Amino acid sequence: MRNITVINGATAVKENVIANRTNSTEIGLVKAMMIENLKEKMKHGVAHSVFRKKNGELRECWGTTQPALASAMTNGRGESRELYATTAFYDVTKGAWRSFRWESLVQVF
Repeated sequence: MRNITVINGATAVKENVIANRTNSTEIGLVKAMMIENLKEKMKHGVAHSVFRKKNGELRECWGTTQPALASAMTNGRGESRELYATTAFYDVTKGAWRSFRWESLVQVF
């Protein structure tokens, strides 16, 4: 029996952007699925993840998009970071909004 994963909408967009940036369809698919998993975790609480910074260093962070935790720091007047192929989150250890380029996600715990 085969397992089939169907992706569409925003996940498909992420997959295409990541695949183009990394020259790998497989990496595009895996990272797009990781991002959706991370976004779901952040929507319901604080999620732990690791990203590769532009200088190559790994950055571990704990972030959320849960309204109860992040709403005090949200003004709601900006453009979605998704338009720039990045995902925004409130970094609870830094006390500020951060974002990551989709292809830089390394691990979600």
